[in-house]
Amino acid sequence: MAITLEMKNISIEFPGVKALDNVDFKTETGEVHALIGANGAGKSTLMKVLSGAYHHFTGEIFLDGEKINIQSPKDAQDYGIQIVYQEVDTALIPYLSVGENIMLNETVNMGKKTFMNWKEVHRKAADILKTMNVDVSTRKLASELTLAEKQMVLIARSLLQECKFLILDEPTAPLSNKETSELFRIVRELKKQNVGVIFISHRLPELFEICDEITVMRNGQFVINEQIAQTSQNKVVEHMLGRKLEDQFPKLNVEIGETVLEVKGLHDTGKIKNMNLEVKAAEIVGLAGLVGAGKTELCKALFGAEKVKSGEIFLRGKKLKINTPYDAVKQGMALVPEERRKEGVLVTETVATNLTAASLKRFSGVFSFLNFKAEKQKAAEVITSLGIKTPSAETKVQNLSGGNQQKVAIGKWLIADADVYVFDEPTKGVDVGAKKDIFELISGLAQRGKAVIYASCELSEIIGITDRVYVIYDGEAVKELDTNSTSEEELLFYSTGGK
Repeated sequence: MAITLEMKNISIEFPGVKALDNVDFKTETGEVHALIGANGAGKSTLMKVLSGAYHHFTGEIFLDGEKINIQSPKDAQDYGIQIVYQEVDTALIPYLSVGENIMLNETVNMGKKTFMNWKEVHRKAADILKTMNVDVSTRKLASELTLAEKQMVLIARSLLQECKFLILDEPTAPLSNKETSELFRIVRELKKQNVGVIFISHRLPELFEICDEITVMRNGQFVINEQIAQTSQNKVVEHMLGRKLEDQFPKLNVEIGETVLEVKGLHDTGKIKNMNLEVKAAEIVGLAGLVGAGKTELCKALFGAEKVKSGEIFLRGKKLKINTPYDAVKQGMALVPEERRKEGVLVTETVATNLTAASLKRFSGVFSFLNFKAEKQKAAEVITSLGIKTPSAETKVQNLSGGNQQKVAIGKWLIADADVYVFDEPTKGVDVGAKKDIFELISGLAQRGKAVIYASCELSEIIGITDRVYVIYDGEAVKELDTNSTSEEELLFYSTGGK
């Protein structure tokens, strides 16, 4: 028998911003319910209220018609409500094993019991991973896991508890196609077991594949609730944006110039093997490939964040020696990394501090004292030009939505004015509206004559924004293609090892 969960008139405010404004949300066990909206729409905030992360809200929550009081994550868990957050690194303890992370809730709630049966801990963890068809040793440290494996460990932890409702916040963002299929298998199994799954994602095709019902939010308010079978992807996007969907990719008409960046025979100490590529002025070059192909490792190697074993990197014909990111920045390189909260922004610092972090010399005066007035003025200019939605330049980046955090991560390099811009999965976890802004930013860099590398497993984006593409498979560039004369099908063929 289905259990209903209802949120009524939920409102919450943070300094300078009303995040939720009288939002209603209703779902039940045994169904997969999509919750969607543009970045900053309030969907993650609503789910944080439901999961007990925020308690200073107004409104009411009902479980099967009975009013419940959720003031902490433990309250939510006691009612059978579990959440798996998008930023997986913040939810795992890196120096603990997979088994210890999966069994974390059990081990910290042992009361007076002082002796731990570690064999039993690892057996239980292994059993839950086995039901998920996930082949990861429970003895492996969390710090050694890939993003996809970390996601699966968190889902395993949630499934271990008695769960009526499981909230998945962007669960497929770090997963490969195969891993996404496994996750969908698990979600369908949970549905059969009468668990309600609330699924937050910006990937509309997967919502239409896995979900029964969809709720759309915009600007902290409820917009519409519909059955998936009775709507379309275009309609959903229009509800999200509050306007008709326009073409996402800007049409560029620029003349591609001389070679700016050239890479010859690059090997790192792990994934990358004999990598050769070049990028010209005003050109956007794609790195296409599936999760785990080596795109991220290549981006980091170019930026000095991954140790290079052999090979050469040339900038405008001059051989570079890059051992650290500091060397890369000095030589005119910029990287917007895949894991923005961990590597791309300083989450506990202000928007202004983040925007000027890569170019402090520009704002330093006599004796290297910072000119705070000039720093604030420049930050305000960038906030306006990039359309960063923030109450002020002094707002902490952790309080911004994912899309606005990404704009901050890009904005700091616009001030630094690099020659080569490397983007690693820049639209991960970003909605269609913010994606369009990011595409325009990247196209604007090409128009200014910059050399741009765009790494993504979203093949439609590679086709839409790049001029030329290298397909990466198992750490090697297996094919170079002109984007105008290829297709998503051909890119996928080579991405999966086709010859």
